Amino acid sequence: MRIRLQIRKPQADEVRRELEDAGIVIDEKAPYVLSEAAGAGAFLTVRGTDGSRERVAADGIIFIESYGHNVDVHTTEGTYAGTEPLYQLAAALDPAQFLRISNSVIIARKHVKKIRPSLSMKFVLTLSDGTLVDVTRSYYGAFREFFNI
Repeated sequence: MRIRLQIRKPQADEVRRELEDAGIVIDEKAPYVLSEAAGAGAFLTVRGTDGSRERVAADGIIFIESYGHNVDVHTTEGTYAGTEPLYQLAAALDPAQFLRISNSVIIARKHVKKIRPSLSMKFVLTLSDGTLVDVTRSYYGAFREFFNI
């Protein structure tokens, strides 16, 4: 079996040794990813403007959006191209801090600055960077539960 590691440096060497001792091959192009549990030290791997792989801290993510086969990760530092599909990014993030609000958008709880009700069981959110995003009807119930409204 081949896997990719997405683990902070202090633990990465130890995890790499244990996995290799168990016969697992560590490969940056492997289809499976082993990552840390989401939390304060969680991060996502993205593509930088020059095409290189970079890590962004989950704490800095404002929202993630997908369109077609492209995924953009909007952070406090800028916008990056995602390297994984939206559903995989959602699974890698802390569900207490991030919520999917439509088929194409995931938001960070702490970056929601304004919630405005809209027609037909929808909400319009204003995020910390000024972006407006819609909570679609399919995600209306989960959104209300997430924010206790």
